[in-house]
Parts: sequence; structure tokens; C-alpha cells
Amino acid sequence: MADLAASPDKRQGSHAPKHFAIVLIVGLILLGACMLASLAFGSRAMGLKEVMDGLLRPEADSYGASVVQQRIGRTIFSLLAGGALGVSGSLMQAVTRNPIADPSILGVNTGAALFVVGGIAFLNISSAHEYIGLACAGAAITALFVFGVGSLGRGGATPIKLVLAGAAISAALSSLVNAIMIPRSNVMDQFRFWQVGSVGAANWSDIAVFSPFLIAGLLIAFAAAPALNALALGDEAATGLGVRTGVLRLVASVAAILLCGTVTALAGPIGFVGLLATHLVRLIIGPDQRYLIPMSALAGAVVLTVSDVIGRLIGSPGELEVGIVTAFVGAPILILLAMRSKVRSL
Repeated sequence: MADLAASPDKRQGSHAPKHFAIVLIVGLILLGACMLASLAFGSRAMGLKEVMDGLLRPEADSYGASVVQQRIGRTIFSLLAGGALGVSGSLMQAVTRNPIADPSILGVNTGAALFVVGGIAFLNISSAHEYIGLACAGAAITALFVFGVGSLGRGGATPIKLVLAGAAISAALSSLVNAIMIPRSNVMDQFRFWQVGSVGAANWSDIAVFSPFLIAGLLIAFAAAPALNALALGDEAATGLGVRTGVLRLVASVAAILLCGTVTALAGPIGFVGLLATHLVRLIIGPDQRYLIPMSALAGAVVLTVSDVIGRLIGSPGELEVGIVTAFVGAPILILLAMRSKVRSL
């Protein structure tokens, strides 16, 4: 990967975007606030003192300490999953040069869902690794198919054509999911809660399974970031700068699919997080992928964790799944972005 990034880096220099340090500090403060809110709110709200006691004295024999310890795993998984979705959205937008690319919009989540429900129905899968393997395979095949369909005709893979191809293929795959699931009540019971998208059932076992895939995806994304800056100039300009565009797109796509596929396998298809996080960060610090990717991870963690907290507050004493909250927030923002930007290429 080093040879892909060498030439662009020399041309770009190494200066951080203006006010990057301030943005980073504010982002970390927001992340800390989200963590405290996630630990404090639920079926039983707790004060700051109870939360801190639960964190500092986990061995204490109290209801508050027990609740905090149960919520820690959910909070950490929410942060990690949000960060992964943020980076995945950033990579997809960079690779396709499509400002509204996102796993949910391009149908990647639906492809992962189809493979998972097929595995439940026909292969009797039950382990997290089986879910992850099938979800990543479904996400990869769907991404290739959407890009292939969106590339047909004059002009190649334009933003509008990719979105339309993703919407059409997602609708078709959703029909297949229902066709497999509806006649099988046992599959429906197992699949319907996963399909909504939720981090409520996350535990330390999920985090342990998820972490290696997250680390691998992030390392690939960070290594590819300088070359992705050159790709934004167009394929011809990137090739002139020494970037192997085909290899770069393949490697970056693998990282994006690995990140979103793993999250989808464990938490269900949660949409719009990558879109929201990446656009928010790009508006503040600009398009430099060397800073956009890590800040998208931070913003994605904040977006998903805040959405989870909102779902708990709205649905109290139960909860509203986070996938529903992100859809309610993300859909109007997608419409506004499409109207304001006229879906221009990056």
C-alpha cells in the first residue's frame, strides 16, 4: 500500500486542516459525553454519581453498579460499530466519488441481510463468525453488482446511476429476503429483530469477535487515505501521480465491506451513519482523507451512540431500536443533501 500513497503525499504536503486540533478536542469531548449518557440512560435513568461509582467501584454490591456494568459492553460496542460505519461510508464515497454513497443507500446492507437470512434458513448458522462470513460475502457481491449495473450506459458510474441501481437492487433483494423468511416462522422469529438494526443485545463476546475485523479494516483505510486524495482528482490525474487506481479501489472497497459487513452481521443493517458522519466531518475540516477517515470514525461513534440513547429515551421504559432512529434522522438529511448538492461527484 505504501507505493500507492507515496506520490500523492509529496504533492499534498503534510499540513493539517485549519482548526483540526480544536475539532478533534471537541469531538473527543462529545464522545465522552455520549459514553456517559449511554451509561446513564435506559429503563432506569441514573445520576452522574451513580455512574461514576459504577465505573470506579465495579465490585460494589449495588443496583447502580450492576446496571452500569451491564451497559458498558453495549456502550463500547456502539462506539466501535459507529466508528466502523463512519469509516466505511467515507471509503465508499471516496472510491465511487459519490457524495451520497453509504452501505444502506447502495444496497450493501440488504445484500448482507439476504445472505444472513439464507444462512439461517438453509445452513442453520448460529455463531457470530458464521454471521460475519455470510454478511461480508453478501455485502461484497452486492457492491460489485450495484457498481456494475451503475456503470452501464453513457457516462459510466455517475452518482445518480449508482443510487438508482442501489435502490432497485435493494428492493429486489428485500423481496428475496421476505420470500425466504415468511414461509419459515422459526427464521422470521430469529431474523426480525436483527433486521431492524440494534446494539441492545451487544456483549463482550461480540466485541471480542468484532475487534480483529475492525482493526484490519481501519489499518487498510488509513494506509489507503493519501492515495484516495489523488483519486478525487480523477483516474487520469491519479494515474499520473503514480496511483494504481484499480488496486486502490479494490483494497479500499475490501476495507469498507469488511467494516460494514461485520457491523451488519452483529447488529443488523443500520443505515445512514456513514453518510451523516462523513458529510458532517467534510463540512468542518474539508475533503483530505488523511483527516477525514479518522474523524469520520469519531463522528460515526458519536452519531450511533447518540441515536441509541435517543431510542432508549423515546421508547422508555422499553427502547426504540437504533436502526429506526438513524433512518428517521438520515432520510430527510439525504434528501436535503441531494437537493443542495444536485448529487455532484466529489
